[in-house]
Amino acid sequence: MAPSGDQDFDDAGKNLIDGPESVVITDANGNEVWSSNDYSFIDGDAPKTVDSSLWRQSKLLCKKGLYQVTGPIFQVRGFDLSNITIVQFKDDDGSDGVIVIDPLVSKECAQAAMELYSKHYPWTPKMTKVIIYTHSHIDHYGGALGVLPDGYDGQSGTVRIIAPNGFMEHAVSENVYAGTAMTRRASYMYGDTIPKSPLYQIGTGLGMTPSSGTYSIVRPTETITENTILSIGNLDIHFQLTPGTEAPAEMNFHIIDYGALCMAENATHTMHNIQTLRGALVRDAHVWSKYLDEAIELFASKTEVVFASHHWPQWGMENVRAFLTSQRDLYAYLNDQTLRLLNEGQTGLEIAEDFELPPSLSDQWYNQGYYGSISHNVKAIYNRYMGWFDGNPAHLWELPPVQAGQLYIECFGGVDNLISKAQGYQKDNPRFAATLLSHAVFGSTPTSSSAMNALASVLTDLGYAAECGPWRNFFLVGAYELNNGIQPPTMRAPDAASMMALDLDQLMDTMAIRIDPKKSGTAAFTIYFIVSDNDSKRNPITEKILLTLSNCALTNHYVTDDSLLTPTLTCTLTHAQLVDLVMKTISIGDITNVSGDPSVWDDLMSYLTIPDPAFAIVTPERVAMPR
Repeated sequence: MAPSGDQDFDDAGKNLIDGPESVVITDANGNEVWSSNDYSFIDGDAPKTVDSSLWRQSKLLCKKGLYQVTGPIFQVRGFDLSNITIVQFKDDDGSDGVIVIDPLVSKECAQAAMELYSKHYPWTPKMTKVIIYTHSHIDHYGGALGVLPDGYDGQSGTVRIIAPNGFMEHAVSENVYAGTAMTRRASYMYGDTIPKSPLYQIGTGLGMTPSSGTYSIVRPTETITENTILSIGNLDIHFQLTPGTEAPAEMNFHIIDYGALCMAENATHTMHNIQTLRGALVRDAHVWSKYLDEAIELFASKTEVVFASHHWPQWGMENVRAFLTSQRDLYAYLNDQTLRLLNEGQTGLEIAEDFELPPSLSDQWYNQGYYGSISHNVKAIYNRYMGWFDGNPAHLWELPPVQAGQLYIECFGGVDNLISKAQGYQKDNPRFAATLLSHAVFGSTPTSSSAMNALASVLTDLGYAAECGPWRNFFLVGAYELNNGIQPPTMRAPDAASMMALDLDQLMDTMAIRIDPKKSGTAAFTIYFIVSDNDSKRNPITEKILLTLSNCALTNHYVTDDSLLTPTLTCTLTHAQLVDLVMKTISIGDITNVSGDPSVWDDLMSYLTIPDPAFAIVTPERVAMPR
């Protein structure tokens, strides 16, 4: 049964205080980092090049402005991929303050959102007394400096920054360790390197697109480690920790005095991802449904409005309960039925092909696959329990794409024959056509322009038919790159503030993952860092860490007793100096307290690769020039 009704449009527009006609946000150099004008074409009925249900979702997501959720709770929506939420409160000393929840992707967008808010309510950056990060994804913390006073250094203790347990570990691992690969794949997922138009990108299903401004990680000052009630001035807030749901570190919370429930990103107006297509650890659909069930038990009978850091709120206790119950059952059904079918011997591919939701779930707009999809979620659940291997030994040692493509071309009697056969399937089975044409692209030498053109045509057809925003974007970015060459993503290297937020072992790990074994060879040495004032922490402490290179692997551990150490190099320095060393803004010669052989630091730096975010995805090699 197809969903029906337009209540979403009423809810998305409810309690609008200020809806600017357009939102154009620039950085300090005048570069545009966000513009609602890019989506001015999204109006009226869906064109033939866009799935009608996805078009409806994008129309809802194009709504922008300052909205009142309830009482002293406000949201600015449509200023970035995510929402920023502002809660007014009285501090213990009687002064006015605000809690800022999830300050967007970038500083510039967060600033612009707060400027809109300040047109209607008193606010200066000094009134930001509390920031809450609901979880460890960058669109929920990256813009924190935009709501804080200039020069905020995390030392003064004037701002409480509250985050779920494990926040820093997972924020770093997702955005520093695998950041280059995720950034490249995210350009496919969000479609931010192709035009915004009915022929290309029309949003993501979760939001329109991430902003491209300045981001950083401002370290939390306190961590929620269990379900608890905190008093923040005149407000009592009940926090529910939900690890392993939409993010490894995440939490919901209930603003008790106003019956307002923030569901972070655990319950939104879409089926979410069990594994995001940009790449990340597989999430636990079973745990996700369990925590939604707990949220219902804890809060549903006390909640008059539910809101999240994407999409729009819902009002009314009955609506809140129905929404949370349906989302709970959605993730439980995905998990349990996948397990039932895999235990009957089906593979992830086979389960995904015929998997259907019961009508009671599928007839809700908020359960549609605008951001996640049944297909890739079911495969992710299979992978979580069973791994990548489906048990068929023929799939245990498959050839890489280039070698497989070469043999497909040989079997079909040449690349032209393979292309011709594939095009015969384009109308009735474009998925198989894409498979054959991908073999033609990867197997031909030099890469066949006819194969690339044909594959681009098929991917375009698949994109136009997709209800899932990331699917549409993946197909259409792939087609665009086949026709125009690789479109390098906007790779924003972590700034010094972000690197300062890392623990010492995390900072060392950022080097370990870039060691080129061909360069390091048989080199072996140890470097001992004594960090005399670890000024990434509120209360500076001395920390000691030993870095060891051996067998082309760079490992590290904290040191408590150094009496038996005989390191190759010892450096006593500040945390800021160590960050500068790693970022190559200073050299080892700039450190005054050094003993041993300083040349090993330069050797180590020479072993590190610089990852290239413009690697090929739909072709076997870079296709740099338009054809």
